[in-house]
Amino acid sequence: MNDEQLLRYSRHILLPQIGIEGQDAIVAARVLIVGAGGLGSPAAMYLAAAGVGTLVLADGDTVDLTNLQRQILHSQEGVGRLKVESGRDTLARLNPEARVLPIGRRLEDGELEAEIAAADVVLDCSDNFATRHAINRACVAHRKPLVSGAAVRFDGQVSVFDLRADDSPCYHCLFPEGEDVEEVRCAVMGVFAPITGIVGAVQAAEALKLLVGCGETLTGRLLLLDALAMDWRTIRLGRDPACAVCASR
Repeated sequence: MNDEQLLRYSRHILLPQIGIEGQDAIVAARVLIVGAGGLGSPAAMYLAAAGVGTLVLADGDTVDLTNLQRQILHSQEGVGRLKVESGRDTLARLNPEARVLPIGRRLEDGELEAEIAAADVVLDCSDNFATRHAINRACVAHRKPLVSGAAVRFDGQVSVFDLRADDSPCYHCLFPEGEDVEEVRCAVMGVFAPITGIVGAVQAAEALKLLVGCGETLTGRLLLLDALAMDWRTIRLGRDPACAVCASR
């Protein structure tokens, strides 16, 4: 790191759990964020501010006026633009050193596989089960750590699936694909604006810990937040030995 970087990231460097070596790992990292909406906004902003060297931002949607209540990566001037382009500009203002690679379409099949294979950590900030399961399958295949978040109404959840470890569960272990799981969308159910910020910030924190290798992540745990009561709960997760996605690992 140069002198300017040492000053910019000095508050991280002062933490013995991070230090210069940990910050070097952050600066050298490549993180894939799927979704540039309510969760992806705070996650991307904190990761860029923290110095992640390369952020790949993938989202095929454009900014809508209804997004602005919670998607803090975007502003009034961005309405109608691709979210990844609006997000790239915001992140450039936040930290010009962050290299942001915008992908303005839904990642699928080989392209999704390639981006996950190239990433050090993957953040699932999407809003539908099909995308979540596709991301999970690719992370299992390439043994990449996955930080998954969700938020709707006043409820949020975060977990880490560190698929580098043989005993880590995967997303399919928690929510098996094909089961009758209700999919709720913000557009129908509503969402409390700060809940997306809280969950996205936790995702960023978990991603940074994974990159540095410090602390204890949410691997094997599901963190649940009821923001209406401001009540946090943790549920322990075990790997499903019969999981159709990760059992052969």
